[in-house]
Amino acid sequence: MASTRRLIVNADDLGFTRDVNTGILEAHQRGILTAATLMANGAAFDHAVALARENPSLDVGCHLVLVGGPEQPPTVRHLAVRVLASRSREWIEQELSAQVEKMLRAGLQPSHLDTHKHTHLLPPVLKAVCRVARRFGIPWVRRPFDLPLTGSAPLATRGVNAAVGLLRRPFSSALARHQCRTTDHFAGFQWTGAFGAAELVRLIHSLPEGLTELMCHPGHCTDELRRARTRLKESRAAELRALVAPQVRQALREAGVELTNYRQ
Repeated sequence: MASTRRLIVNADDLGFTRDVNTGILEAHQRGILTAATLMANGAAFDHAVALARENPSLDVGCHLVLVGGPEQPPTVRHLAVRVLASRSREWIEQELSAQVEKMLRAGLQPSHLDTHKHTHLLPPVLKAVCRVARRFGIPWVRRPFDLPLTGSAPLATRGVNAAVGLLRRPFSSALARHQCRTTDHFAGFQWTGAFGAAELVRLIHSLPEGLTELMCHPGHCTDELRRARTRLKESRAAELRALVAPQVRQALREAGVELTNYRQ
């Protein structure tokens, strides 16, 4: 009998640096990671494409970037100001389309979309993401509303998560209008950069019925990543260790949770 609890383990930031790329691949080959989203404007994009071609079992989507890239607003707050001040927002869809087109030219057909820093929580960005998904035949879009299973997160992070939850209904309505699919549940926002194998085991045993996406950020932390502009450095190596830990795989068997990906 097929399991009614299914889990997609999806890594953000494929293409960010080469050591992030190799960490993601290790988490897929040796651990429970089933999917990743690729940054089309990442410094290690070509390296990531080569690895993806060599490892077709890794389900690859597009990690759409509107902040922190060349000639982009540096933070989500700056992006929100720019979006609100802009009379015409066609530039959002044009930028996102260009990133998907770069993946397609590289020979990769994305199966799912998400955004760097969850910028598609902004309604104009969400509308553009949905339109891009429909235009390019990409069926899945991330729903970044965390399961209440990570109560050990810092108070400020839990506060942000609660505020984000207020957008759940209009977000779901927008996806439905554009006929975009999404998972039943999502996990990983509140403990980004702060989970290990024990937390993963508890999450697996607590998963609700249906399909859940677990967002993660594994990687190897070498000098390349240490020089990069990101707060997630040593934590990527910790997440990688958790994803390949034998007790995590054992928890999946004990809980009867089925690993899957968006293509499946």
